Amino acid sequence: MGITTISSREFNQHASEAKKAANDGPVFITDRGRPAHVLLSIEEYRKLTGTGKSLADALAQQGDDGDFDYEFPKLEIHFKPVDFS
Repeated sequence: MGITTISSREFNQHASEAKKAANDGPVFITDRGRPAHVLLSIEEYRKLTGTGKSLADALAQQGDDGDFDYEFPKLEIHFKPVDFS
């Protein structure tokens, strides 16, 4: 996994090359010499954010990680008496 650093100007002129480089690792995009943005492949982004599965996939409970326990919190409802006067 390599890290690539390019300027904003280079990114604007060579966006396709930056996207290719993002497949090998993060691409840091600088603005006036300072890191301003990071370009990641979608796979790396999903690893970082934990969004590899959709909610439907998670609830389908397939495979080894399909069995999970969840304890629902107790619902407490308090009723107030109604005054009909």
